[in-house]
Amino acid sequence: MSADSLDVFARLAQTFASRRDADPASSYVAKLFSKAPDAALKKVGEEATEFVMACKDAEIESNAAGHERVVGEAADVWFHMLVAMSRYDLTGADVLAELTRREGLSGVEEKASRPK
Repeated sequence: MSADSLDVFARLAQTFASRRDADPASSYVAKLFSKAPDAALKKVGEEATEFVMACKDAEIESNAAGHERVVGEAADVWFHMLVAMSRYDLTGADVLAELTRREGLSGVEEKASRPK
């Protein structure tokens, strides 16, 4: 993955910040913010369901088109999650930092170490 690919999180964060108080008629992101937090959260759920269905379809199709749909739906989930997270001043970089922290840890051990 190129540095430019990783920078997309910073660019998206800047875009979200610039649209936080924009006219909802002028921007999809502004429209989501105007109905926060519910609009973005509902879209996360909707897109997550579409992602699951794309994965199930890819099992049957097992072709490039099915794989492209999985990637497209994953991008939709990530996008809407990033919009929702920006409400709390969190970015994709925060998620990458957490994944980096978890890298190499046993999933069972990591989960057991979380506060209850």
